[in-house]
Amino acid sequence: MSSEVFPILIVDDEPNIRAGLARALACDNYSIATAKDAQEAWNLFRSDHHLLVLTDLKMPGGSSGIDLIRQIKDERPETLIIVITAHGTVETAVEAMRLGAHDYLVKPVDLGTLRLQVRNAFEHHRLREENRRLRDRLAVAGEIPEMIGQSAAIREVFARIRQVADTDVTVLIQGESGTGKELVARAIHNLSPRREGPFVAANFGALPEGLIESELFGYEKGAFTGAQRQKAGWFEMARGGTLLLDEVGEMMSKTQVDLLRVLEQREVRRLGGVAMIPLDVRLVVATHQDMEGLVASGKMREDLYYRLNVIPLRVPPLRERIDDIPLLTQHFLRWAQQRHGRTPKEIASAAMRALCEYSWPGNVRQLKNCMERLVVTVEGSMIHLEDLPTEMQGRRPALTANPWPIDVSEKLAHEVPTLEAAVAEAEKTTILAALKRCEHHRERTAQLLGVSVRTLHYKMNRYNLQ
Repeated sequence: MSSEVFPILIVDDEPNIRAGLARALACDNYSIATAKDAQEAWNLFRSDHHLLVLTDLKMPGGSSGIDLIRQIKDERPETLIIVITAHGTVETAVEAMRLGAHDYLVKPVDLGTLRLQVRNAFEHHRLREENRRLRDRLAVAGEIPEMIGQSAAIREVFARIRQVADTDVTVLIQGESGTGKELVARAIHNLSPRREGPFVAANFGALPEGLIESELFGYEKGAFTGAQRQKAGWFEMARGGTLLLDEVGEMMSKTQVDLLRVLEQREVRRLGGVAMIPLDVRLVVATHQDMEGLVASGKMREDLYYRLNVIPLRVPPLRERIDDIPLLTQHFLRWAQQRHGRTPKEIASAAMRALCEYSWPGNVRQLKNCMERLVVTVEGSMIHLEDLPTEMQGRRPALTANPWPIDVSEKLAHEVPTLEAAVAEAEKTTILAALKRCEHHRERTAQLLGVSVRTLHYKMNRYNLQ
């Protein structure tokens, strides 16, 4: 847990219970206040900013725990509340949850469960605050909410998205598999005047050739064997919105001819139909293939390529945006923890360095899957280097004790530097490489190396790297 101090208010009419709960939660990160009834709790709550209220439901006096919850949520809705209830009043605890309580405990309170629920509640608070700060930062920076990153490479993508979003021009998105081409297309749609219309994502690579035409253009009832009802195609489904045609490099020749005709005439006809249906759709296409190479090899019609490549937009692979890996890693960790209901986990410095040094052939999708795997399989709260998949650990096989013939090793023994000198040289080389990768930004360099900024400054002075 971080060094931030979390104020807790404990409310119970029994002094022994109040004292016991306070002792159970005594640690440097918690500031504990107690109250014997709802009125005293309300007065304390109004005078201090308690993030968590731990309250019994049955209390003496005119006000109950339920009344206190209503008052607190009216005053500061973001306050976390855990209620304590007896076995016979669980229904009341459920009512408290409907009013906004975060969780409940059943008497007699298990202190281990209490500590866990309090930790989870503050983790929930921390994540909520991180998300709020991220939204604020994105709003100020004018970034794209669908995408995460601060590197120069991804900022170029953000800039191009903002350039083209408010037009109807066709965009060709190119990038390796897993880089987030569909996210870019969705960002274009969500920033466009068509944002209230549908966003339809269709993948040519996911369908056999015989089905592509019927999916692209739709069909009338009886158009072919099995066509028992009328069906709209992708173009019609996206009317008033945006159509993403993914993996356009997979199109066969006939589909290319049909698509070219549709783009030229701006209308489509269902299979088996007569009427021409006018188009009202913004087209975005994507591929992981080299389109110019496909044109040169005759696999892509040149006239169709120029129709599609009005605005080119390249999505960089993850290895070209190393600075974004820590941010993406934390984002996917939080996502996987929430999805699978697992306790929060942190990444050790050595593991983070290995992640930043890995080549990521599967790009962002591979990183996301890796974080999900680690959240599910790692038992503790810290993900270490040895927890990573073997190919990401970056370890070379150990050398044998003497890899050379004896006469050669004896000769080289006089040329080998001292261990201290070798370590210093390796350290100096590593720091220089990290500085270059982080464009000499010292805080990011320190983060990449897994050391403090003060340590980095000391090492730079020691090796005269100013």
